[in-house]
Amino acid sequence: MTRAYSLLSGLSRQGLAANRALRKTGVAALGVTGLILAGCAEQSTPLGGGSAMAPGKQPASHKVGVLLPLSGTNAALGRELLAGAQLALGGAGAPSDMQMDVHDTAAIGGAATATAAALQAGDGILLGPLTSGDTAAAAPAAQAAGVPVLAFTSDIGQGRPGVWVMGITPEEQVQQLVAQAKRDGRQHFAALLPDNALGHAMGNGLVSACRDQGLPAPKIAFHAGTAESISQTLRQLSDYDSRVAAVKQVMPVTPVPGATTTSGNPSEVSTLTQLPSNLATALGQDVNQPAATPSAPQVTLGRPPFDALLLADIGLGLKNVLDALEQTQVNMPDVRIMGPGLWASFASKLGAIKGAWYAAPDPTSRQAFVTRFMARNHHMPKPLADMSYDAATAAQTVARSGVPGYPVEALTRPGGFAGVDGTFTLLPDGRVRRALGVFEVIGNGSDARMISAPVQARSAVSG
Repeated sequence: MTRAYSLLSGLSRQGLAANRALRKTGVAALGVTGLILAGCAEQSTPLGGGSAMAPGKQPASHKVGVLLPLSGTNAALGRELLAGAQLALGGAGAPSDMQMDVHDTAAIGGAATATAAALQAGDGILLGPLTSGDTAAAAPAAQAAGVPVLAFTSDIGQGRPGVWVMGITPEEQVQQLVAQAKRDGRQHFAALLPDNALGHAMGNGLVSACRDQGLPAPKIAFHAGTAESISQTLRQLSDYDSRVAAVKQVMPVTPVPGATTTSGNPSEVSTLTQLPSNLATALGQDVNQPAATPSAPQVTLGRPPFDALLLADIGLGLKNVLDALEQTQVNMPDVRIMGPGLWASFASKLGAIKGAWYAAPDPTSRQAFVTRFMARNHHMPKPLADMSYDAATAAQTVARSGVPGYPVEALTRPGGFAGVDGTFTLLPDGRVRRALGVFEVIGNGSDARMISAPVQARSAVSG
């Protein structure tokens, strides 16, 4: 793997800024295509957990409750989400009883109080809240009242009957990647992931995807974020020591006149001295000794015990991962490198992993929404606005169908809804299926190319 690290200084700054933003807001936008990772609560309800909405209790009102942080730290994000919802609900043809009822989840009492006020006002559906923690606080009362919730989190743990996770989840991205890699002939998957919420979500997604697609269980390893931890974790994951030992057994040794190793024995010096420093050390060579001849070949290790590797780092963490990949000779085409949709925002700078994949919506599908949003709000929409627009579109579509309120069977209709980034379908268990494409990194200033176009999101019936 080449060391084309023109991206790294920029990535490091981007990663540090993203980490600061995550700590500050609990929410990170996953690039320009509208991928969202809302802050994950430390304790999440497993998918499908919680009580379902009681049949027959759903209110008949078409009034739309909007739960957003309109004051405090996340006020700017709340206003952007509100603008997206207003754009969707501002068109002609909406039922006369379809009104927007907005509540501030950052006010005294938080999301729970905002939810109670919305239910008291007779709202038939709730759009929001923004974060995983606020969703956990809002969901019980809404479920008990039979009011559906279209939450703006990407924490799949908050999904359950009556509560839908509108963010594009890491788990769904991984499903798309694994399916494409399987079509490419890959059978053995592994993951080198940061020990954080995103890393664990990606890891859980990989386990589920391999199980769902009849593949062997993946090998997953988490690192602590430091260069040393990343290097050591990847050495273990890739069976580096065993691969080095195998090379030692067959490596030809040619004495080089005047050359010495750290042991002082000239006979131990090989012509094969153009090695990564840690590999040369493992093979007992003096890494400071120049190559014996200009054409001296590099030692090539055997393949690692996987043919597809999932990553989740950005910024400085990704730089350290790329260093470790080179040192351990985990590279393409032997191993297909895959990563998060976060890579979409800087894919042109990822030449060091040319050929790597990530899953995301087709960015061209967003153009019509961007044009409308800018005409009304006079600025480029943030990816967060995509989610609120989609949620409001689903509510309006159901209301226009003439049914009383927002029954589950109408929200989970097999045809789904036309969203900003493509078709999306609400499943009965709280998951949302979206049409995602798979993109291949070209790097060197070029945008990634789409190698697998988004397909129609799976219906609620097929699940």
